[in-house]
Formats: sequence, structure tokens, C-alpha cells
Amino acid sequence: MADGFGGSEGLRKSEFVADVVNKTLHDLVIRCTKAEEIRNYYYIAIIGYGGSAQSAFSGALAGKTLVPIGEVADNPARLDTRAKKVPDGAGGLVEQQVRFPIWIDPGASGATPMCSALSKARGILEQWLSEHKNGFPPTILHLTDGESTDGDPTAIGKQLLSAGTSDGSSLLFNCHVSSQRAAKVEYPTSDTGLPDDFAKTLFGISSRLPESFRKAAEQTGVNVAEGARGFVFNGDPTSVVQFFEIGTRPANLR
Repeated sequence: MADGFGGSEGLRKSEFVADVVNKTLHDLVIRCTKAEEIRNYYYIAIIGYGGSAQSAFSGALAGKTLVPIGEVADNPARLDTRAKKVPDGAGGLVEQQVRFPIWIDPGASGATPMCSALSKARGILEQWLSEHKNGFPPTILHLTDGESTDGDPTAIGKQLLSAGTSDGSSLLFNCHVSSQRAAKVEYPTSDTGLPDDFAKTLFGISSRLPESFRKAAEQTGVNVAEGARGFVFNGDPTSVVQFFEIGTRPANLR
């Protein structure tokens, strides 16, 4: 994750992904704010894996594995100042300084212990499901930039897919981002034409997109066919943004 997307030298994958995750968390906080009260519609776990698989939260949440969205909202590690373009009231845009909450920081390491990371996710999932047998099934968004260095993740992936609530099976979506310049594959319906065995392995442990997720994909400008899997290979920055939007938008509660 220390390299750039598709050979680019100006955009490190780790920095971009951390930014997208922080923006996603901020968006979830806003969705759950009703009448100035943050309602715990979501519980969030973020696992980072390089040298080891561990909680990726920083600051007061460091080391915590499953956090209600209200606690996430109250405990950013810090607030950064960002420039944002806003309408000037005369048809143009003006730059404005805004405060942006940061919960995770970018990190990169040479190893990719995917089995360890998915096993940690399985443990969190099992604990959650033992206490919440009903409701929207858990969604796991897995992003990687390389093949597993600690074994074949298929068995653990299948275990994640087999768990669930009374509303359905858990959802596991996989997004691979590459440092190589290669054609991207987004939300295919079969593994025909995938470039290698690694791509086919990730496809095999990716859930089919339920209808609500297909509609979310359309809202982000991605057309997906019936039977499409929540799977992206050789994704670029746009793919990453859409992956997180598609993966979180359908669970929005009004």
C-alpha cells in the first residue's frame, strides 16, 4: 500500500484509502444524526493488516475492535484542516477551510496476512451475531493490494459468508487495488476472463450484490447486472470510492 495506484508516483494507495475510510465514517455519523442525537444504527470495526492484523483506529479508540457509531463520532483522533470548494452565491466557487475528523492514519507493510485479518473479522462477527440474531446482516468490506502471504483465504471467507442474521447471510465484498497498470474488473457475474487464480479466489469469496446494493451502485454511476458479485480487481481511486459508497449506502436508515 506504500506504492501508487497503477504505477502513479503521486498518489500513495495507503494515504488515499485512509482518506476514503475517514470520509465514509464521517458520512455514517451524519446519516445517524437525528434531531441532534446520534443513534447507534451502525457498529464499526476496522482491521488493518500488514505486519499483523489489528484494530486500525487511532486516538482514544486505538485497540478497540467494535465501536458504536456514537462513540466513533465522539472520538476522532484529531481534526485536520482541509480546503473545500463551496458556492459563492454568484454562480462560482470559493475555497473554504473546514475541519475534517480523522479516525485512522495510513499504514503500509510488506506482508499481506489476509487469513489472519479475515480470521479476526470472523471472531468479531461471531461475537456480534451471538448478541444480535435479527436485523440487517453484517457487511464486511475487504480491501487488499496483494495476494495473501499466510495461506489460502477461501475457507475463512466461506465461513464469513455462511454466518448471518434472520434477515440473511453476512455480506463479504472484496476490492483489490494494484500498483501495476492493468485493466480493472468491476462487479462481474462470473470468474470467466479473470486474469489469474488470485482474482478467482477473491471472486469465489465475494457475495452476490443484493438488490438494494445494486440500486446503490446505480446511484454512484456503476451499472451492474443481476447476479453480480461485490468484487473489484485492479481497482483505481474511483473504484475505491465507489466500493465504499456501494458497501455502506444500502444499510442507511431513515
